[in-house]
Amino acid sequence: MLGITLQVDDKDQYLDLIISPILVKDKVEANIILDLVQKSVYKHFFIFDENIIEAVNNCKSVTEDNISDVIKYRIGERRDTQIKTRIVDDQLSAYLTVTAGYAGKLPSVKSLLKELNAFGIKRGISKKRLISLVRQCAQAFPGEVFEELIAKGLAPRVGKSSRLKPLVQNALDRILKPQTLGSARVDMRNLGSIICVQKGTELLRRIPPTDGRRGFTVGGNIIDAKSGEWVKFTPGDGTVISDGDENLLLADISGMPKFKDQKMWVDNIFTCKGVNVGSGNVNYNGSVIVNGDVAEKMEIHATGDVTVNGFVESATIHAGGDIIITEGAMGKVNDSATEYSTSLTSKGNVHVQHGQGLDINCNGNVTVGRQLAYSRINCRGKVTVGAIDNPNGNIFACTVKCQDTITAGTLGAVSGSNLSIDYSEGFNTLLERKDTLDELLNKMKQNNNRHLKRINIINSKFIPKDMQLRVDDANQMFNSETQLLEWLETKSKEMNQAKEQYQTNIRLLANKRVYPGVVVKLNNRTWRAEREYDKAKIYFHGHQWHVEPLM
Repeated sequence: MLGITLQVDDKDQYLDLIISPILVKDKVEANIILDLVQKSVYKHFFIFDENIIEAVNNCKSVTEDNISDVIKYRIGERRDTQIKTRIVDDQLSAYLTVTAGYAGKLPSVKSLLKELNAFGIKRGISKKRLISLVRQCAQAFPGEVFEELIAKGLAPRVGKSSRLKPLVQNALDRILKPQTLGSARVDMRNLGSIICVQKGTELLRRIPPTDGRRGFTVGGNIIDAKSGEWVKFTPGDGTVISDGDENLLLADISGMPKFKDQKMWVDNIFTCKGVNVGSGNVNYNGSVIVNGDVAEKMEIHATGDVTVNGFVESATIHAGGDIIITEGAMGKVNDSATEYSTSLTSKGNVHVQHGQGLDINCNGNVTVGRQLAYSRINCRGKVTVGAIDNPNGNIFACTVKCQDTITAGTLGAVSGSNLSIDYSEGFNTLLERKDTLDELLNKMKQNNNRHLKRINIINSKFIPKDMQLRVDDANQMFNSETQLLEWLETKSKEMNQAKEQYQTNIRLLANKRVYPGVVVKLNNRTWRAEREYDKAKIYFHGHQWHVEPLM
């Protein structure tokens, strides 16, 4: 603009405005000067607005007085990029806060490293982030402020707690995966020696906790790790801690070992060659091994496992542990399929090599070696038909209520006989517990909010000395209530996760074929096989049942 000039000083640091009033023809205003700066090569300088206003006012004054002296004002300067370093309280991370400069010197990776070192940051520095930060500075608008995580320490990792390692398997595990010599099958006739242990047998070892992993701060200081904790090691019934090794559990009696819920015990064993009219019914406080058949209308009641190395026909077995039938079981069913002559009830798992006409109720899993037909299952775990490592057995004409995956070779039969699977009971139980917990949680939140307001009012008042103890008690009760509320919120989240996990777990896996007549339901969501499928997976997702090929 005629009569108005912008120029930097000799040190190339400051921007000066030079106005020759005698040459200026147009009206001079502050916004015109600012627009001139923005269109010039000095647009990134830091501008002193008040100096521009003062220069404009001075120009107007000298023009009115017909003074021709040149007006010179310093209206801007270069400002380098400003770097501030911040380390968080735990010393595990460091940030750089950058204020972009005004036509000043840009930072380099080398200068940033020097800044970090001066601040005592020596470890965990990310050079990639430094390079990114330098590029960001070059592209930033003058005065723009941004923050970047630039260094991370390593938090110490607490060591793993000691763990309990069983040295012997449960009876069911040993029968499902029997040991073999070469290619020969195990002779199951001497079952007692296979699944029982003698006094003095090593049963359980407590593995010591690990030391954990040390960490470090961004300043380079080492953070010591906390070792894992020792798990309580309590001998169960029929066991004793070794005199020479406090981490080793031995059998104190001869019997059947059992490991469940991080506890090992040994059951007393009652062994017989069969259960029939000659032997009478069996009612035993411990585990029962039958090296023979269980005849019609006979009953076995045991607080431990019941293992039958033979055949069960139209009999009743109740076990506090697992029920294991190494051969088969068979019963009769009435026309309406409401009464079964063979009943297997267990607080643990149930295993049968093959079965027909069975009423199975258990808290654990059901495994069938080859085939299950015309039976009723109610369990809280999985149903597997076939070898554990490759289930290829058959299940058809059954009614199943369970809470986890059903795996078999073939689901249903060519005849189209009905195979009904219902996952509703376990899901509804979970929903009832969730609704009850949510209702309690909402009431607790309302009470806690009301108590918070009252506590705040009380704490804001002057408390006489004779009332201070009561106020302290009230604060302590409120803190306890808040802790309980936090615990309930955690449990509510866990319940929501359990609900999602349940819907993920319920599915059917057919490793060979699915025949028409297979019906699976979750409350009012039902899927029915209207045609034959090759090996397939039926699963629940997005409130619907889906079927897809099993690869």
